[in-house]
Amino acid sequence: MRIGIITGEYPPMQGGVGAYTAILARELAAQGHTVSVLTTPPAVGGKIDSVSVSDAVQRWGPRAVSTIRRWARDINADVLNLQYQTAAYRMSPIIHFLPELLRPFPVVTTFHDLRFPYLFPKAGPLRPWIVRKLARGSRGAIVTNHEDAADLADLPSVRLIPIGSNILSGAPADREVFRRRTGITADEALIAYFGLVNTSKGLDVLLRACRRLLDRGIRARLALVGAVAGDSDPSNLAYTREIEALIVNLHLEDTVFRTGYLPEQDVAGFLAAADLVALPYADGASYRRGSLMAAIRLGCAIVTTHPRVAVPSFQDGTNMRLIPPGDPVVLTDALLNLLGDEALQTRLRAGSARLAQSFDWAQIAQDTAVFFDQVVIGQRK
Repeated sequence: MRIGIITGEYPPMQGGVGAYTAILARELAAQGHTVSVLTTPPAVGGKIDSVSVSDAVQRWGPRAVSTIRRWARDINADVLNLQYQTAAYRMSPIIHFLPELLRPFPVVTTFHDLRFPYLFPKAGPLRPWIVRKLARGSRGAIVTNHEDAADLADLPSVRLIPIGSNILSGAPADREVFRRRTGITADEALIAYFGLVNTSKGLDVLLRACRRLLDRGIRARLALVGAVAGDSDPSNLAYTREIEALIVNLHLEDTVFRTGYLPEQDVAGFLAAADLVALPYADGASYRRGSLMAAIRLGCAIVTTHPRVAVPSFQDGTNMRLIPPGDPVVLTDALLNLLGDEALQTRLRAGSARLAQSFDWAQIAQDTAVFFDQVVIGQRK
């Protein structure tokens, strides 16, 4: 199958959608499909890991449509896969009309989230309408999490296919190397947070919980692994400034260790070196969270928040510790409990490693290709 993937993010841009797209494209190519990617600078064009990458789109405005159509004809695409996230494509409204504008090419949209985009002041009902229009106009929709699957359940061609971790490196042989890099001492516990910084991640709650831990005499350090603002959402920069101010206000300057953006092998090293990984998402744990997928893949002991929509595979006390969101007191108690219970840590790590088998990239690519094929066959009928 000749697959064309349209994405607003692609390496070296920093963001989960770009990393997801690159790994998926590589896996699809490895399974024998001809894969081409269309994106925007600063992505590097050319042939990369058997995937043809074009950075021909300068801006995601109306003029981009002719560029996309020309590219689709040049690669003779059987199917076009639009990687959609609200903050991507510089929030250009034209993206939501691409399925109609690119006909007769069948467009399958992968929704990384269904959050409503900012359009203009007082857009009101137009915001949810325009996302639903994209979903209805697409020949098929792939959702990556249970919340979005429920929201699009009324559409005829929707498939839930989870994301995998964009951290493919394994745990290092010597975790002490990474513990020492944080400046931790022998009597301190290491708590890790991983992912881009935005308001939905609950980092402010984690910082307040860390302050409470210290006030209760617990010696601990917090490693902010890869915690940068990212490239796709300008609001992340403002929130990052709020986080920096909060660290100062809570007197956590000597407690917090920032890694900055890291190569994936170092991300794996810091996560595996931590006593536990804390991911207190404001909107709950979800398949959409690449940071959670990374911690699961590495078999970490995880503290996170109850899913907004039931996720049967997430089991409290078996493969992660689940708590209510937005409450630093509850988070403090959960961290205390887990840090003081090595048997529970061991049980969670084992459960997390078992759960990781559900997010294998080869299976994700195969399920994606099967869905593409069903869409293409359906169009020919």
